[in-house]
Amino acid sequence: MVNDTIADLLSRIRNANNAAKKEVLVSKSKMSQSILEILKKEGYIEEFKAEENQILVSLKYINKKPAIRILERVSKPGVRIYMSYQDIPKVINGLGINIFSTSKGIMTGKQARMEKIGGEYLCNIW
Repeated sequence: MVNDTIADLLSRIRNANNAAKKEVLVSKSKMSQSILEILKKEGYIEEFKAEENQILVSLKYINKKPAIRILERVSKPGVRIYMSYQDIPKVINGLGINIFSTSKGIMTGKQARMEKIGGEYLCNIW
């Protein structure tokens, strides 16, 4: 059983990118689906399909290089990191995204700043 589904999701995508795989299977959860929806919307993955207890993720490559360079988990089960909307940092001067778990659901740092709500700082992606 996986204790940290977000870290598992990020690790599976990172490992598949390093191995130049086109697709990867990840465990299914509402949190994983929300993060994958953001990654698809922001253009970091091609597509994902939810199956019974797994999600098939189609990775995106640009000129044979992964669209996702770095996946970085920030808040961990042992050390949770929460931020108000004023303190949300920009990732590489706006070139990457950060993902937050807020009271209005999972969203990017940019959306959280616009809606003026803080939350748990989940990860950085660029």
